[in-house]
Amino acid sequence: MAYRLLWADDEIELLNGHIIFLQTKGYEVTTVTNGLDAIEACREVSFDLVLLDENMPGLNGLETLKQIKEILPATPVVMVTKSEEEDIMEQAIGSKIADYLIKPVNPNQILLALKKNIHKKEIVAEKTNSAYQQNFGKLGMQISDSLTIDDWYDVYKKLVYWEFELENADKEMHSLLQAQKEDADNMFSRFVKKNYIDWLAADRSKRPMMSHDIFRERIFPLIDKGEKVFLIVIDNLRFDQWRVLANEIGSMFTIEEEMYTSILPTVTQYARNAIFAGLLPSQIKSMFPHLWVDEEEEEGKNLNEEELIGTQIARYRRKDRFSYNKVMNTPASYKYIDNIRNLAGNDLNVLVMNFIDMLSHARTESMMVRELAANEAAYRSITLSWIRHSAVTRLFEYLADSEYTVIITTDHGSVRVSTPTKVIGDKNTNTNLRYKLGKALNYNPKEVFEVKEPAKAFLPAPNLSTGYIFATGDSFFAYPNNYNYYVSYYKETFQHGGISLEEMLVPIITMRPKKK
Repeated sequence: MAYRLLWADDEIELLNGHIIFLQTKGYEVTTVTNGLDAIEACREVSFDLVLLDENMPGLNGLETLKQIKEILPATPVVMVTKSEEEDIMEQAIGSKIADYLIKPVNPNQILLALKKNIHKKEIVAEKTNSAYQQNFGKLGMQISDSLTIDDWYDVYKKLVYWEFELENADKEMHSLLQAQKEDADNMFSRFVKKNYIDWLAADRSKRPMMSHDIFRERIFPLIDKGEKVFLIVIDNLRFDQWRVLANEIGSMFTIEEEMYTSILPTVTQYARNAIFAGLLPSQIKSMFPHLWVDEEEEEGKNLNEEELIGTQIARYRRKDRFSYNKVMNTPASYKYIDNIRNLAGNDLNVLVMNFIDMLSHARTESMMVRELAANEAAYRSITLSWIRHSAVTRLFEYLADSEYTVIITTDHGSVRVSTPTKVIGDKNTNTNLRYKLGKALNYNPKEVFEVKEPAKAFLPAPNLSTGYIFATGDSFFAYPNNYNYYVSYYKETFQHGGISLEEMLVPIITMRPKKK
């Protein structure tokens, strides 16, 4: 396909050599000598780019630009000018020119402007595809050779990097990356099966930082140094979604980026309670039975978080003053921010934000949301829209102008599931698609991570014969009854509770305002 250019210049006859050069490169060039003709040409033809002389008699370049933008708002316009006056440049840039060239121009300058403004996406895509293909084998070897949790942190970061880079790539490249992600998730699941129980029994120096370590290792040391800490827990925040947030707020803060490993099950009831209590689930139930809610109980499973924070502070014989708040919607977020200055006297302020988790559930239940968040890129896009058009931006603007050290983290991530795994349980079996606990579970042990002795995984056991199973990779549990309907309803939804890079390897970020 030949790209169509419009070149408006009152001395167009002097540019004949440039025009011939562009035609030999495969461009169709329409020429006019004044602004009115340029506007009329834009009404008749949808040009791919307009080269516009700034200093034409009659309707000048800036006046012509304004009317062209009304007709072809998405078409890039390159201003060509003899003047280097700052005022003219600012007017042109304010009118949303794509680029500008100073006369006299040479053919290579024009060609570069065309490559930047017409061909940028395809050039970037081609270079990115080539770079990924060159790194494909190296990353595959790293996936196969990963022996430590730090190796897996690095693998996951690289996969997320390529997800962003290949966001606009062709279908074949997406399929290649998806296959590599699936391979990584399967290998990571084997790694977790082999090591998880040993981690929980091991000394801290021999295992990764996990949910119950967060306060002891990342919050209390900052307070001990005299820093006021603002902890923001964004429920169900994946690492790729954190990177979207980082792009929005990175100019306001210095950022130290880490990952930690969520405990199993990767759901709020277990993982977030472990963060706030500084204990594993069975320890919480044993030490504070009134603060633990079993699966079969109808009471909300995360209603005691403030009390759990208090128990952890008291257990370490600390006197920290703290606040705890949870916001579930935009009005609540704005109300919180309006009163945020009242929290300045605390050593620690904890804020839980639930939007992303609600989005994950809404995507399962609503066909409209499922269409809007059809894949990871779309899921990230909705996250970005939330960041930009909710109270989140205002919150971080306030924190950037404060003396707080800000910690952003989450309790777990989520994975898009596509492979059903059959399981049979009794009426008391929990409903989560990524983990099950019960006393009469029937399943294929090769397809799950099974924990027959919950005590070894520090998990509560309502009955002596209770066991846990966890889905791995992109699998989800389905019952044989009404199987086809069940599978079609939940396939390609985002779920959490099991073992995958996306669920277990989650961000913990330390930020300080740049003004400090």
